[in-house]
Amino acid sequence: MLLVHIKKYYETTTGETISTDQYNALHISPVHIHKNKVTHKKAILTLGNEIVQHIRANHNPYIEYHADFQSSERVATEH
Repeated sequence: MLLVHIKKYYETTTGETISTDQYNALHISPVHIHKNKVTHKKAILTLGNEIVQHIRANHNPYIEYHADFQSSERVATEH
């Protein structure tokens, strides 16, 4: 249920629609309590993957490297 809420929140705040064709093809939702655990796990992983793929494809994060710590270390931060 949490991923469904994350998807809806993301779509509401960005105005973008996340395509969830693979998730929808499974014909399972969080309220289908009669489905088995393996089916729910597959649905969760599929929905999560589609959300992440959409964000990666549509948003290029700005990555900056900091060398403030030691001369041999660099730390990446994402904005």
